[in-house]
Amino acid sequence: MNHVERFRAVMSFQPVDRLPRWEWAMWWDLTLKRWYREGLPANLTDPFDIAVHLGLDPYRQFWFSTTDPTIEAAQHHVMGHVSSVDDYLALRPRLYPSHESAIADLEPWAARQSRGEAVVWITLEGFFWLPRTLMGPERHMLAFYDRPELLHLICEDLAAYNLRLLQAVSRVCVPTFMTFAEDMSYNHGPMIGRSMFESFIAPYYRRILPLVRELGIMAIMDTDGDVTAMVPWLLDLGLDGVLPLERQAGVDGMALRRGFPGLRMIGHFDKMVMERGEPAMRAEFERLRPLMRSGGFVPSVDHQTPPSVSLGAYRTYLRLLAEYTAA
Repeated sequence: MNHVERFRAVMSFQPVDRLPRWEWAMWWDLTLKRWYREGLPANLTDPFDIAVHLGLDPYRQFWFSTTDPTIEAAQHHVMGHVSSVDDYLALRPRLYPSHESAIADLEPWAARQSRGEAVVWITLEGFFWLPRTLMGPERHMLAFYDRPELLHLICEDLAAYNLRLLQAVSRVCVPTFMTFAEDMSYNHGPMIGRSMFESFIAPYYRRILPLVRELGIMAIMDTDGDVTAMVPWLLDLGLDGVLPLERQAGVDGMALRRGFPGLRMIGHFDKMVMERGEPAMRAEFERLRPLMRSGGFVPSVDHQTPPSVSLGAYRTYLRLLAEYTAA
């Protein structure tokens, strides 16, 4: 099977020759600084090139930021100071870049994807993520009560923007799958209740997802922390799955599989065991083995590999990943 066929098959609960071997999250900058000292070639700076060098499958991500016209990581957690509609309207001309250059860069990747040589995936920022980016966490949470008109204005604009992006991207390359960046949960569950979700988040996904389905793109929600309570909300919207299933937040992938047999999942390997040696990593893979056998699941580190993990330890992880994902 080629890489595209393999991803589509496992996510359709169909037999595969092996599971994908892929790292969904870029490595921390401090992790890479350590690895360069430990032998990672210094000329490797692009996450795709690093992944291929390490023997991972070729998955190419394009993140379409709302705040910067480049596909970079640094702006993803920019904190703003918007506190009113007037603040937002003053800032809006500097938001929502066209990403013409990045979309043009997709063309050769479309050809590689059509040959099964690489999996292309895109990330759009979601309707919890962007208001928090613009307002900061405290203002954002209070706005659900005292600035609802501001949240809806931002989300109206974002829905229109994401639709334009999807249409423009799909003319060049229809990605195999996509993620929506939200980070809407923490270690005790969702940051908002379902009524708030239905009022402020769900209506805008209902505008986007029909086009996603029409294009045949699998849609995955990227939200940290304990996503368990949120899974039925997401499935009701028509989203296909979730990542990264953070183990330290108490997520239990097999409990989710039993409760939601068709849920697609990515991640769930506890990053905190990676510095403890091969026996601990092997035990973690054994924990995940039933989930891997259930279909609809791709094992991957449940967030960015921390700088406490040496390059040697990471290579041990990769060796075990190859072993446990083999047919």
